[in-house]
Amino acid sequence: MNVTLSMTVDQHEMLRHHLFPGDGLEAAALLLCGGSCHGDRYRLSVRDVVLLDHDKCKRLDDRISWPTDLIIPHLDHAEELGLSVVKVHCHPGNFPQFSEVDDAGDRELLPVVRSWVGADIPHGSIVMQPCGRLFGRCLWQGDEMWSLDMISVAGPDIRLFPATAHNRNSPFARSQDQAFGDGTTATLARLRAGIVGISGTGSPLLEQLIRLGFGEIVIIDPDTVEERNLNRILNSSVRDARAGRLKVDVAEAAAITSELPTRIIKIPTTLMSPAAINALSVCDVIFGCVDTHTGRFAMNLVSTYHIIPYFDIGVMLDAVGDGNAAGRIRDILGTIHYIVPGRSSLISRDVISLRTVAQEGLANSDPEAEAQQVRDKYFRGLSVSRPAVISINMFAAALAVNDFLARIHSYRHMPNSDVGSIEFSLGQLRLTADEEQEDCALLCPWLGHGRISPLLGLPELSEARS
Repeated sequence: MNVTLSMTVDQHEMLRHHLFPGDGLEAAALLLCGGSCHGDRYRLSVRDVVLLDHDKCKRLDDRISWPTDLIIPHLDHAEELGLSVVKVHCHPGNFPQFSEVDDAGDRELLPVVRSWVGADIPHGSIVMQPCGRLFGRCLWQGDEMWSLDMISVAGPDIRLFPATAHNRNSPFARSQDQAFGDGTTATLARLRAGIVGISGTGSPLLEQLIRLGFGEIVIIDPDTVEERNLNRILNSSVRDARAGRLKVDVAEAAAITSELPTRIIKIPTTLMSPAAINALSVCDVIFGCVDTHTGRFAMNLVSTYHIIPYFDIGVMLDAVGDGNAAGRIRDILGTIHYIVPGRSSLISRDVISLRTVAQEGLANSDPEAEAQQVRDKYFRGLSVSRPAVISINMFAAALAVNDFLARIHSYRHMPNSDVGSIEFSLGQLRLTADEEQEDCALLCPWLGHGRISPLLGLPELSEARS
């Protein structure tokens, strides 16, 4: 089983400030985590950070202990809500692995935590080094502790701490190492990305992630290939359209033909289904190529509940709708929104509204309204069934991928904290970065809750009982 843990940059900074007060002694905290499981992956997401009072712990430079009653209320809380408990302590001397003292302490503590909480979920232990690097392990079924495969910190910068680097010696892997630095390929190879919508911007986005060497990519789309969208779906053919092949099947077949190492996980349903949400919930990064407020709202919820960095991609051609100039393009516009879980959202940025989400729920019961929405999604002012937008979609998709790469490998001449979104106007040849906005009061309380029932707190995502 592949077990990962995600936290926000604000949680990471809280831990770092507490664990390294400047006295050279060890300090400790507890993380109460939500969780989600899909296939062979389990993702822990930090819901609460519990700082253990320095004065109530026995602190030395190479070990730390505390009275049992200090953590009992938090174990009770974890039992009540079914949360995983992760112990965190520091190594002030920068020792880069678990010590023998750590081994003995974890063998004593983690089985007690597992027995106390009762649920069949992993519990863990993490060490923070002075540089902020994290490494950890977990105890789940059986008595053996396993390394956390990846610990990620979601912020303007995306920090990834893999347990060990995958050793891939193919020429393909070596070329990626040269382009992005040693270890980059190994990191990307163990990441799972999620893409919702794989026509439009999603098609060239998928192609880029495969070529970059992502380990797994979840693709979600319920639709079949049609002749009218062959001009904007990579690797699709007239034969596919005539056979009514699912877009996810066509995409998977192309990935297999490439013989590159990426594994495709296809979900031929709408986003608003348990199968789609569960597959996304264990991803390391998600990309939204959807046009509805409902889809964007659900993606933002997945990002919040499971602490997953989220890139939203939108394009629009502004056209004259009537008169002698009807059909003339005023401008070609697009925006890449990067959402840091626990901070601003597409709601607080006024990209989507809950009123429109509710209206779309009603419109979805009207097939003609839904069909018109598809026809109108690219053009403002015109209804176009075969928009020639592949070059625009490729531009927007590349912008999103490069934004992601900038956040794991800083290459921009400005800090990533100054780039909350990127807007482009091809009419004006303008590329503009906007700063992140205020935190979202609506979504922040659900940070790190993991998988709950119903999924994302939405009744329409209730799962059938087995």
